[in-house]
Amino acid sequence: MTLLRRLALGLLTSTALATGALAQAGGTITVYTSQPSDQMAAVVEAFNKDHPEITVEVFRTGTTELMSKLQAEFAAGSSPADVMLIADAVAMTQLKNDGRLYAYDNAPLAGIPAAVVDPDHTFFGTKLITTGIVYNTTLVKQAPTSWADLEKPEIAAQTIMPSPLYSGAAVIHVGTMVQQPEFGWPYYETLAKNGAVAGQGNGTVLEAVARGEKAYGIIIEYMAMNAKAKGSPVDFVFPKEGVSSITQPVAILKDSDNIEAAKVFVDWELGRAAQEQSAAQGYFPILEGVAQPAGYPDPASLKILSADPAKMLAADKETKETFSDLFGG
Repeated sequence: MTLLRRLALGLLTSTALATGALAQAGGTITVYTSQPSDQMAAVVEAFNKDHPEITVEVFRTGTTELMSKLQAEFAAGSSPADVMLIADAVAMTQLKNDGRLYAYDNAPLAGIPAAVVDPDHTFFGTKLITTGIVYNTTLVKQAPTSWADLEKPEIAAQTIMPSPLYSGAAVIHVGTMVQQPEFGWPYYETLAKNGAVAGQGNGTVLEAVARGEKAYGIIIEYMAMNAKAKGSPVDFVFPKEGVSSITQPVAILKDSDNIEAAKVFVDWELGRAAQEQSAAQGYFPILEGVAQPAGYPDPASLKILSADPAKMLAADKETKETFSDLFGG
């Protein structure tokens, strides 16, 4: 059963925020994140209303660049990061396998589906994000309905996508698509041959489509849906073949010099206040009883493309190299 279907069937219980971290925790923590800067500013503001005793410093960039920075810091001896909040469970798994994450066994998991929780409690999903198709409503008269539509030469030539060399969500999406028998690398080869291009992150895709520089894009749903709600000439399609999904996990770095304050941040991210804020920012919430954003489909109506994270991790370098060969970067 998919995670979204679990949510739709109401198999989750209501969450009561646990007290896994010390109430007296304070000081400063540094959060490395791929979440958009404006959203993170709102997250920090909301967190500090509940926990003014903790100062949160944020470093934000695309997941791939973030991981490169972190690995360079590890090689130099240490990183200032205390918490990771990134849209890439594969990257989190790599950090776990490298022994970089703290096992938070007392994290408040009541009401959190097991499907988004690392079995060793080193990282925890905080929201649901799917990838589909955005299109410019002034340029496109007939909306696409499937991933296969993008292969058509006249559509591919007007299509832009995020690059896994920059975006963690793109890593998951490309990794998922190449595991599908009906797509695989031949799908991306066709897109490249017919003129599709890659930008950097999802933001570059949205900008290009909203401005009319491209008519179609591959993008995470909340960016397109938020832009549409604000009056941008875009709309979003959940392709009929299915969508890839990510959960934006949060984790504490094992070498953090403020573990207790980091626990408070994780507790808050898994609690109702953060879940309601996530829904307000355009994400599918993971807790029962938190209303999903207006205009979003019933999660039960979505088909989630299955993918093996272990295979995705093992193929990560090859995936990025192959994508780069096709689209540059």
